[in-house]
Amino acid sequence: MACCFYYTNKKGKRQMADNHYEEKLTRLDPDEAAQGKEKYFTNQKFLQKIANYGKRIGTKTVYYALLLYYAFQSPDTPRSAKLTIAGALGYLILPVDVIPDFIPVVGFADDAAVIISAIYKVISHIDESMKRKAAERVRKIFGDFTGEEVDGELVAEQEINK
Repeated sequence: MACCFYYTNKKGKRQMADNHYEEKLTRLDPDEAAQGKEKYFTNQKFLQKIANYGKRIGTKTVYYALLLYYAFQSPDTPRSAKLTIAGALGYLILPVDVIPDFIPVVGFADDAAVIISAIYKVISHIDESMKRKAAERVRKIFGDFTGEEVDGELVAEQEINK
């Protein structure tokens, strides 16, 4: 069933949120959205966002965000990849983005798109130890989680997109 959340547009007319934000989401360029957001990324703000909103953000997006976070922490990750990661995580932290996080159902869809785009760009810098750490952190938030199913989906999608 479609969301029945209404907002008042710039012309003062009531409009259904799902159509408005669905349109914004289809026009979202994850790379452009993340540009310049690296200045908003800090370890503390990222971990606080995950702690406060993890269940609303969703298991898969939290896991991918944590993969990015641990790749960012690694001294082996090149600076260019760290800039991509910081931009994506900075976008996740910001409360003001293409689709505000408080909007029911779709609030974190743009954040997920930016995180997934960054994952595909830096996947070669994500190793097994990072996957283990991310899975452990997700288990603390959601309970039972191995990461294997999500990793399998990621690898399958990566193979399809080659």
